[in-house]
Amino acid sequence: MSNDEKEIKMNEETLQAEETQSTQDVETADNTAGETETEKVEEPTELEKANAQIEELKDKYLRTLAEFENYKKRTLKEKTELILNGSEKTITAILPILDDMERAMDNASKADSIEKLEEGWELICKKLHKTLEGLGVKQIEAQDADFNVDFHEAVAMVPGMGDDKKGKVIDCVQTGYMLNDKVIRHAKVAVGQ
Repeated sequence: MSNDEKEIKMNEETLQAEETQSTQDVETADNTAGETETEKVEEPTELEKANAQIEELKDKYLRTLAEFENYKKRTLKEKTELILNGSEKTITAILPILDDMERAMDNASKADSIEKLEEGWELICKKLHKTLEGLGVKQIEAQDADFNVDFHEAVAMVPGMGDDKKGKVIDCVQTGYMLNDKVIRHAKVAVGQ
């Protein structure tokens, strides 16, 4: 073989080696591109999952917000009804006493003695006190009690009552009342000085 032939053969081998290398580079590039496409396919899937989760959370938030708004409206309505109709129980309890008072007034002219009329009024008053006690209303005991600003309101100071009456309630001008351990009207009293 001549030098020219050797050179041609070497050139052919070099070309083949370059073609083989080029083919391998193309395959590697294809594989890399395939992997990139696969990765690109996975990214939108993760993005879609994230978007779906966001939509689900947004839906839960909106439902919770709507439920809370409904709760506020419902409690406001219930509160309004309580304010408007809260005294219904009290009124219903007092109506029979009002009926008794009306009957007593109608029969007052027919009464043959004042004592019977007074007795009827006392019965009605006792019935009213008993009904109020059933509703949680109690009288504040004031007579001969120590003066207490939580329960009593001093309207007069009575001097010269002696040391044993100092700071004590001498007279109750107006009865005080409590509703379930809360003072709703202080007893107006005269206090010894």
